[in-house]
Order: sequence, then structure tokens, then C-alpha cells
Amino acid sequence: MTAPDNTLAPAATAPHDLLAVAGDPGGGGNVRPGYDPRLANEDLAPLRTQKWTWYNIFAFWMSDVHSVGGYVTAGSLFALGIAAWQVLVALVVGIVIVQVFANLVAKPSQKTGVPYPVVNRAIFGVRGANIPAVIRGIIAIAWYGVQTFLAAQSLNIVFLKFIPGSAALLDVSFLGLSALGWISFAILWVAQVALFWNGMEVIRRFIDFAGPAVYVVMIVLAIYLVSQAGWENIDLNLSDPTAAPHDFWGTLGLMAMAVGIVVAYFAGPMLNFGDFARYGRSFGEVKKGNFWGLPINFLFFSILTVLTAAATLPVFGELILDPIHTVEAIDTPFAILLGGLTFVTATVGINIVANFIAPAFDFSNVAPQKISWRMGGMIAAVGSVFLMPWNWYSDATAIHYSLGILAALIGPLFGLLVAGYYVAAKQRIKTDDMFTMSEKGAYWYRNGYNPNAMKTLLVAGIPTILIAILPKTFADAGLFDVSWIGNFTWFIGCALGFVAFVVFERRDPQVPTFAGETEGISDGTAPESAPAAAETVA
Repeated sequence: MTAPDNTLAPAATAPHDLLAVAGDPGGGGNVRPGYDPRLANEDLAPLRTQKWTWYNIFAFWMSDVHSVGGYVTAGSLFALGIAAWQVLVALVVGIVIVQVFANLVAKPSQKTGVPYPVVNRAIFGVRGANIPAVIRGIIAIAWYGVQTFLAAQSLNIVFLKFIPGSAALLDVSFLGLSALGWISFAILWVAQVALFWNGMEVIRRFIDFAGPAVYVVMIVLAIYLVSQAGWENIDLNLSDPTAAPHDFWGTLGLMAMAVGIVVAYFAGPMLNFGDFARYGRSFGEVKKGNFWGLPINFLFFSILTVLTAAATLPVFGELILDPIHTVEAIDTPFAILLGGLTFVTATVGINIVANFIAPAFDFSNVAPQKISWRMGGMIAAVGSVFLMPWNWYSDATAIHYSLGILAALIGPLFGLLVAGYYVAAKQRIKTDDMFTMSEKGAYWYRNGYNPNAMKTLLVAGIPTILIAILPKTFADAGLFDVSWIGNFTWFIGCALGFVAFVVFERRDPQVPTFAGETEGISDGTAPESAPAAAETVA
């Protein structure tokens, strides 16, 4: 088969078209004759057209960055004991690393027009690819629950302000969550499911509003707090004044930990970014969107985060690292209603973007003819309740620990994909062979599994998970404290996965490179052709 058709559709691509093709039941895929139904449906097949501009990629990252979870994670870095400017530097360094790796994982999907789980068939085998798909799907379920829980906290504030009697529900709890928390969580859970079920047109309109809404409120919040505090009263050095000062190497180590936390926070969306990059009309457009959506956009968001957090100290007499609690502290009906509902809306919108499409593709990859995009979303929604995120995402330490474990699962998969595509396959994939169960297919390997990929998962995955879990266990037992290493599990796992797979492939090559072949090959080393026509962005 030839490379995906990059012919542009005549209609303009507006910002709210972010999810137009990603979740449409039609899927936009070209299921060719001969594709095995156990591997193909219109969501997974190579796209007929790829028409996203750089702006659409930028809009995706804007929605993912501007979240309560992003703010809380950034704010939690202050608990490390470094100055605000050092937190800002760490945030920027971390997001540049995310940009580089997002570009790496984007290329194979953009070139072939298929989502992340399908690209893995070229590396893991047509059956083995289900393993990373299920792992990524489970992680999406975890984040679905986290974002719903954070949005529920915003809704709690609205209830407490406008229905004072609801405070009594805080005294009753079940499985670690108050009765009011359960009510808010249930309301938002049902609302999100309703959005899923009402189709993409409703979701598109919702995302169109939700994306910039949190930015507007964050800007207003920062301006208000800075004006109330007075610029001269804002101290950007927010570290604990009673703590012993750190020397140069101690400070550098803490900043490195902060960088690791930033990368861990984006590890999930970064791993399956191919689900969205596949729609880019060129790899150049994807890289441009990543540049504006990650370092530039995140830098501005980080500045707002630092200013807002720093201003809470002179205004309220305490450092508040959560925008929801900041709005609550203002204690005016208008601020609470506007801020609370805005953060609810924005968080729900981000949840749809980041944690609905990922499991839809991942679980659909397991059983394409049985699991639709709606079913994938429902699996994430139902599973999120059983994970009870409020029990492990409630404080800075829990955030760091939880993200470390999640990153431990993602790092090896990322390193393995990069090694498989760029080193073993030399950026050459036979796209049609990712959709056949024939034993003569290029990616059948051994009964549908690449033994080198399976061995790499064990060699890289087990040590990385142990590194994420054991240090904190030892520290809690009073033995010794090396829990700081948990912040680097993504990097450790990625390096182990990359090196192990390269070593295994050189000892016993499995991934084909199709040397001398051109027919049906997606060649990532070939120069890109210019788009046929310019596409406007409404």
C-alpha cells in the first residue's frame, strides 16, 4: 500500500474539530480488502485523509496542559523545597524533554496513518501489540478517575457555598470519600458518559468552550491576586524558611527530581500521542504544533501558576497550591461559581480529550469487531470508579509516588517503540502487514509475538517497577531512604527498554527493514512532499 493520502479536505479545520475524526464511529480509516477482521475496523485502519494543521496539534496540548491536574502537579513541586524560579526552570526543561519525545513517538503514526496500538504491531507482533495497548488503556482509566475526582472537588465548593446544608454530607464517608464527594463524582461521571453517548458534535462544541476557559480564569485569578497582594509583597522564593538551605548540588538534584515529575505527568499522553499525530497532514505540521503547544504554551501556563501560588501567601496568609482551594479562599459567590464551574468544565473537557480516545483505540485494538470507541470510553469510565483515585491522589507525596509507578509502566514501552521504529525497523514499515494474521506476514514473528519485545518487557519492566515501589517501602519501614529515585522511573525504564531491545535485535534480528523494497512501504526517512494546498484555520 502507498503512504496515507494527505489530500486536504475542502472544508476548513476549526479548533473545535480537534476530535472530529478521532472518535467518530466512522473512524476515517480505509479498511482494505484482505484486512483480517480480528485486526481491523475503521478506527484502526490507515486514514483516508490526514488534514490536521499545526494549530490542531497545538489545541490538543492546550487542552491537556490547562488542567487542574497540571496546576496541582506543578504546585506540588514547591514541596521539594526549591525556589519558585527554580521550579519554573524545571518545568520548562521537563516540557522541552516531553516535546522531543512526543516528536519521536509521533512520526511512525503520522507516516502510516494508524494509531499507537497498531504501530506497536510492527514491533511486538500483531498479537503481542495487545500487551502495550492494555497497559496504556489501564493507565488512561487511572487518569480518567483522577480528572473526574479533581472536577468533583470543584463541584463540592459550589455545593458548599450555595447549599450550606450540604456540609453535613462531609461527615459521612464511604471507601475514603465523603458522601458529598460521591455525589459530585457521580454527577460528573454521568455527565461525561452523557457527553460520550450524545456523539462527537456535542463533544466538539464542549471542547471548543472548555479549552480556553481555564486559561481565561487563570489569567483573571493571577491578575486579581497580584493586585490584591501588591507586586512588592510577592516573594517568589516559596521554599520552607525553617528548612536547612541546600547547597548547589542539593538544589540541582531537587530540580532534576522536578524535571522527572513533569515528564512523568505527561508520560501517558506522550506515549499514545500517535493517536492524534496520525491526523497531521505532515510530520512538519505535527512538530510545529508540538513546539507551540508544549514549551511556549506550558511556559506561559507555568508563569501563571508560579505568580498565582506566590500571591496567595500575602493575600491569605498561607501558601495555596491548588486553584480550586484558591477560588474557595476568595469566598465570594461570583468567584466561587465562576471558578468552580470553569474548572469543572475544563477538567471534564480534558478528560474527554486525554482519557477517552486513548482507551477507545487501545481496547478496540484487542477486539476490533466487538469494542467500539464508545465501549472503550465506557470501559475507562467504569474502571475509574473501582480505582478510587481519591485515595492515592490527595497530597504531594502521593502525587509523586503514583506518577512514578505509572511512569514505570510507560517508560519501557516508550523506549521499546523508539528502538523498534528508529533502530530495528530503520523507520520502514509495511503498513498492510500490520492487518494480517497470515503466518507469512512480516509481523507474525512467532505465533504473532516478537520474542525480543517480550523479553525486553521483562528485562526493562520488572526492574523499573521495583525501583518505583521498593525505595518508598524501605523508607516507610525505617530502613533507608532513596525514594528520590522514584521520580526518574520513566527515564530509567525508557533507557532500559531502548538498550535491551537494541541488544536483543542485534543478537537475533526479528524486525524486518524491507531493504530494496518500495511497494507498500511507509518510509520515515523519505523527504516530505508539500501539502497540495493551504488549509485555513477558522
